[in-house]
Amino acid sequence: MKACFIGLGYIGLPTAIIAADNGMDVTGVDINPEVVNSVNSGKIHFSEPGLEEICKRVVSGGTLKAFTEPRTSDVYVIVVPTPFKGNHEPDISFVESAVSTILPYLKEGDLCIIESTCPVGTTEKMAGVIFSERPELKGKIYLSYCPERVLPGNTVYELIHNDRVIGGIDEMASERAVDFYSRFVKGSLYKTNARTAEMCKLTENASRDVQIAFANELSIICEKAHINVWELIELANKHPRVNILQPGSGVGGHCIAVDPYFITSDFPIESQLIGKAREINNYKAFWCSEKILLTMKDFSLREGREPVVALMGLAFKPNIEDLRESPAKYIVAKVMQGQNNADFLIVEPNIETHKVFKLTDYREAYEKADIVAFLVAHDQFKRLEYRDDKMILDFCGIFKR
Repeated sequence: MKACFIGLGYIGLPTAIIAADNGMDVTGVDINPEVVNSVNSGKIHFSEPGLEEICKRVVSGGTLKAFTEPRTSDVYVIVVPTPFKGNHEPDISFVESAVSTILPYLKEGDLCIIESTCPVGTTEKMAGVIFSERPELKGKIYLSYCPERVLPGNTVYELIHNDRVIGGIDEMASERAVDFYSRFVKGSLYKTNARTAEMCKLTENASRDVQIAFANELSIICEKAHINVWELIELANKHPRVNILQPGSGVGGHCIAVDPYFITSDFPIESQLIGKAREINNYKAFWCSEKILLTMKDFSLREGREPVVALMGLAFKPNIEDLRESPAKYIVAKVMQGQNNADFLIVEPNIETHKVFKLTDYREAYEKADIVAFLVAHDQFKRLEYRDDKMILDFCGIFKR
């Protein structure tokens, strides 16, 4: 089987590598020549444990080759970004462009799969695009939607072992997609229709967003009520039917902070809870930044000098180097914008350098700072001892005190 992956990003490239490692003849396509050259030299252009070793193996074995244009294949997998335009309106132009790119190569019997996060109805819309340009293929090719379900930092394992939801535009399209994924996925494969599969992806992340919003809102209430939110949640979770998540400095990343907008954009009246959860999680980052600025002001008035402030973490979640949609990064930028000559120590132990922020070792920053704001619950931070001589703002439960 020949498979062509359009888009070699955080999901497209790992999936292409795993498919190539399981006996498929894989072509990877990306519009960025640097990404193509990197892949063809056996390297990946982002950090993901264990992935580069497999990439080197499949490239040297000849089962993965990268190009800037598609090649004739049996399966075409579209894994391109779906950014926003306007007021959080999903932009599917990249998906449309990818579909247009493969149109000249499609032939009878081919399978086309969309993995990109999309608004409900996108797969059917892309079927219309294909058959309007290539009407002779109607009823002769197979089109399905299959969203990814991986956790950055554990992508290799989860690509293979996680269950998948597969939604074809008809029963045969679902069957063909199941056959494709069964070649490298060990998890269960669940068949449905394309619209349900599209909504399933959005629902999974919107659900997480709502649950996190409850925890974040609770943390703001507890701050005002002088209650330790960490102790409260631990006690509440002793109830057999309660499972409150841990609050943080907001919600980030390319999924949970983004996908709910795909629902609220199409269903603005109906998605009241989902929309409010997005507002709460965005507000939590703003609230954290205001808390830091207020603490700095109080310190200056009391001590008669500007404080040294350590801002601990830039990633969107613990123990990764990914900064996409990161609330911590927003907090750092907002806090620094409002200051003229304050002394900030920016910490992100999972990356070596950053083009905007000068980074400091977390131990050095903790030692030097008067005010320490923990924005991300990295494991390195949990090794630090609590210091009574510092003003500690623990937004993510490092010390839970």
